[in-house]
Amino acid sequence: MKEYLKKVRQPGQSVNPLFAYLGVVVDEISPGRTVMHLPFRPDFIQGGGTIAGGIIATLADEAMAHAALAGLSPGETTATIEMNIRYLKACPSGAITATAALIKKGRRVMTLQAELTDDNRQTVALAGASFMVLPKKE
Repeated sequence: MKEYLKKVRQPGQSVNPLFAYLGVVVDEISPGRTVMHLPFRPDFIQGGGTIAGGIIATLADEAMAHAALAGLSPGETTATIEMNIRYLKACPSGAITATAALIKKGRRVMTLQAELTDDNRQTVALAGASFMVLPKKE
């Protein structure tokens, strides 16, 4: 897992095809915390003229998942088991930054939260999620 987390931070990385497709940039990954941002692209805009909520939710999920991954012990992996998001402000353009933190790691479930902000550092959305701690399959 540590090798993956090292590689996903590199510019032009190919270990996470979703990040490559969306253009996600990983700014920080440390045990239990991540910061990543999504540069604006016009094709993220939905019919109402703002960045689609699904794009924001995807960034939130990925930020929390990577904070969870960074907080795992050797031999463990994880999967999202539930997520909630509250949209607080429309975002018509600009990069979105997700800052995620591990709140609690139990033996079977990890709890995380994320704040998503716009270019003006105003909160666009708040998210929370639970992740199952699983033994890593070899």
